[in-house]
Amino acid sequence: MGLIDLSGRVALVTGGSRGIGAATAKMLATAGAQVAITYRDRKADAENVLARLERSDGTRPPIAIQADVSLREDCERAVDETVATFGQLDGFVANAGIWPPDGIPLTEMSDEQWRTTIAVNLDSVFYGCRAALRAMRSSSIPKTDKSIVVVSSTASQRGEGFHADYAATKGAVNSFVKSLAVEAAPDVRVNAVAPGWVDTDMCEVPFGSDGGRGRRRIEAGIPMGRVASTAEVAGPIVFLCCELARHITGEILNVNGGSVLCG
Repeated sequence: MGLIDLSGRVALVTGGSRGIGAATAKMLATAGAQVAITYRDRKADAENVLARLERSDGTRPPIAIQADVSLREDCERAVDETVATFGQLDGFVANAGIWPPDGIPLTEMSDEQWRTTIAVNLDSVFYGCRAALRAMRSSSIPKTDKSIVVVSSTASQRGEGFHADYAATKGAVNSFVKSLAVEAAPDVRVNAVAPGWVDTDMCEVPFGSDGGRGRRRIEAGIPMGRVASTAEVAGPIVFLCCELARHITGEILNVNGGSVLCG
């Protein structure tokens, strides 16, 4: 199986129909885990992801669960369906989120946008982690081998002008992770991965601005000289879910090519 072996583990990834979530689900399955993903609207994309996760080792096939993870009942249902299908839950990746691409000054930001971003990016983490932690504590997998990973952002650390709603949710996520890590230990490890710019369709607007000059300007500010691929973010997430990270909890792991340096 390789250095990272997640055979016998079950993982649930929210927002798994595309981008970082899809790459994470694929990498978890490659490492041997049985995988469930959630999607909100993109059923066809979710089914395409499942097709890439199919295995021939006799385990149950992966599943996709339609859910609006900003809602408590949908988060709880996603966890319940995962446990009902696979018998346990050992890894939870809270990945689903939104980033409104058109920057808006705070003085012009609507109540609706603020509340929507809070609901999708922060409420979903609370509801999902709460439901997942309850399920994980009843799992047969040994302590410290169960893991929650939340996808944060560099915006959580440096802020982001004209995206105050997004930065606020990700800053709150970091504090939530550190707090939950203390509460969940030693049963479950809780960490975050904070990506910088990533090559996903969420970033199409800034990348494509000025005929591609927007992307070149962004990359000029990254010491590694390029934006990350989704696999380059999924890799650290999967690492935090495996035994190699057994003594890591409460950590915010930066994956940004050196664009934001903090510790």
